[in-house]
Amino acid sequence: MVNENNFNRDFEATTSLKDYIALIRQNLTPIILITLSGLIVAIIYAINAKDIYEAKTSLKLQKPQGSILEAPIMPEFSDFGNDRFIANEIEVLKSYSVREIVANSLIDTFKAINEPDSFYMIINHNFGQEGDTSLLRDKHSIIKLLKNKVSIEQKRGLDIVEITVQSPSAFEAALVANDYARAYMTLNLDFNRQQVTNVKNFLAKQRVEKQKELLDAEMKLKNFQEQNGLFELSDQAQALIDQISNFEAQKNSAKIDLEISKNSLEQLKKELKKQDPRLNAYLESFSTEPYLKTLQEQIAELEARKDVALATASSAEKTTLTVEYDKKIENLKNKLNEKIKIYKAGILAASPEEIKDLTKKVLEEEIKYQAAKASFAGLSKVVAEYEKKFNDLPKSTLELARLTRRVSMIEKLYLLVEEKYQEALINEQSTPGNVQIIDKARRPFEPAKPNRKLIVIIGLILGGGFGLGFAFVKNYFDNTVKTPDDIQNRNMNVLAWIPLIGGIDEKTNKEFEFIVAKRPDAIPSEAFRALRTRIQFSKVGKDKIKTILITSSAPKEGKTTVTVNLAGSFALANKKTVIVDADLRKPRVHNIFNAKRYPGFTDYFFGQVELQEIIRKSNVDNLHYVTAGTIPPNPSEILGSEQMEEFLGMLKKEYDIVILDSPPIIAVTDSEILSKMVDASILVVSANQTETDLMEKSVEILSRDNDSFIGVLLNRFSYKSGYGSYYKYYYYYSRPRTTKTKKTLKT
Repeated sequence: MVNENNFNRDFEATTSLKDYIALIRQNLTPIILITLSGLIVAIIYAINAKDIYEAKTSLKLQKPQGSILEAPIMPEFSDFGNDRFIANEIEVLKSYSVREIVANSLIDTFKAINEPDSFYMIINHNFGQEGDTSLLRDKHSIIKLLKNKVSIEQKRGLDIVEITVQSPSAFEAALVANDYARAYMTLNLDFNRQQVTNVKNFLAKQRVEKQKELLDAEMKLKNFQEQNGLFELSDQAQALIDQISNFEAQKNSAKIDLEISKNSLEQLKKELKKQDPRLNAYLESFSTEPYLKTLQEQIAELEARKDVALATASSAEKTTLTVEYDKKIENLKNKLNEKIKIYKAGILAASPEEIKDLTKKVLEEEIKYQAAKASFAGLSKVVAEYEKKFNDLPKSTLELARLTRRVSMIEKLYLLVEEKYQEALINEQSTPGNVQIIDKARRPFEPAKPNRKLIVIIGLILGGGFGLGFAFVKNYFDNTVKTPDDIQNRNMNVLAWIPLIGGIDEKTNKEFEFIVAKRPDAIPSEAFRALRTRIQFSKVGKDKIKTILITSSAPKEGKTTVTVNLAGSFALANKKTVIVDADLRKPRVHNIFNAKRYPGFTDYFFGQVELQEIIRKSNVDNLHYVTAGTIPPNPSEILGSEQMEEFLGMLKKEYDIVILDSPPIIAVTDSEILSKMVDASILVVSANQTETDLMEKSVEILSRDNDSFIGVLLNRFSYKSGYGSYYKYYYYYSRPRTTKTKKTLKT
């Protein structure tokens, strides 16, 4: 878990553009690798991605137009509810029924053309595997596939719906889009013609029945005439037969109309009851309204009387009678229409938009049904009156008259049914749908996707984004010291920073671990000289610094390397310097000088050797070193003893500078004990390795009741990570030297 101090460090370290750039440069390698990985994945995907073709067909949907009662009060609201209508039709387009029709059409087309290479979606790609012997998908799978592969959307603000199909086969994409449009048109047309088709089918059945009845009646009349030798009727009887057969034909025609209207009304009411039972009950009460029923009966009675009057009137009287009756009928119809208009306005105003059209149809069919019922009742009365007159004919001609009357009546009824059937047939064919294909799908010549250039660009952008994200996440959770600023931001003195350049590192090249001796012109050598100078001036006005303690927070942070090179720097400045390896846990000074660890100063403490035997001379003038010697079981007691203080006192008399290499201060108390015996203590931290918590804890220990702590040394600091101001320093000291200078150094 990142602590609060680390959070503050991160916050302060990423508040400027310079710090962001430095962070990117520091993580440039992983950012480039992650970016290249994203780019390579995108390129591979773009190369192997299958071409997808897109075909599109456009449909214009027109909302069914109602009567004047449905006209909007204000024209600007004429399109109110149109979006709902389009949304409903889109749902119909997405329905299982349409997809089933399309699936059947695709299967038939596949079998007809027999070109499997022209298809992809409906092909069974597991053909031949695990005993799968069908090249074509089953219908259910195709229907399910169409749901995901076909896109249906309304063009914004228009009554246009676009059907878009994508497929690896250009032919298949266009085929599916066009089949979809045709299937929807067929379904829509069938729905719009449903009521007219029902009427046509009913009339077709009646037509066959009446034709059969007519042939049967004619045959009976013929047989009767042949058997009885009667072939003619009187003019009075013939006129009566013509009249009664005419009214009977009208009565039977009205009965057919009544049955048609009744069937249509029952279907409409059944549908309305599903959607709104309360509205259906209200319409039921409307049909029994006494006033409306009375008006319809009066109209039917006047129409029947008109027919009777015209049947017996002379040519001169017919015009006067027609005008008289029509006027009375018109007045009654006006009253009826006014009453109906009030009912319609009330019902349609309260009806939801989606069932308003159905409600209007039920209302109109109810009126039509009641009118047909009243007309049938009126004609029945007229026929009953003529039936009495007909029964008064002479008995000798009554049977012939009955047979003749039946033939005439059935013939006229048949002609009426035939006329209505032809009319229904024309109405069915002339009833249009509300769908129009304005743009058929055409076979595309170029794939719509993938956009390979865009995929590569997106892959590059995503790769770069993930790379940067990795850098920022890593930085956020990284709790290590990276730059001198990280130390200064915690109010700690930074004595110097030792750079990490090229292969000069104790981990990679031990030959250059003692860099001030091997490469005095190198950047680290210059950094150690800067450290030497700052140590000398760190306690101005006080006693000169002669004993220096070098420690670190944790192992392997470079404190021994710093100890040796700092001592070498003092020696090269003509300071008589001695190094004391006070790390009695894991001593390393003897390794750098390729010497044996013992005898060392612990052996001197135990009286096994003399002082002169443990002080060894190095290859650098003015530089001596004392190894640790035999590792004791109690290092802390030895280092904290009076004998250790006396030993340091002797060295201070002999040497200008005494530098102690000690163990990590967090791990053991050795360094804390020694820090109270020396003039100056330095904490070594390693860039990108030492945790800030450990650094702060170490500084706290070194500063506790002690004024010897003079600052922190940042080791292994990489200038090339992109820290601009520090990099200038590196550039200045890494410029090529002249040939003359190089020759001088070699000599």
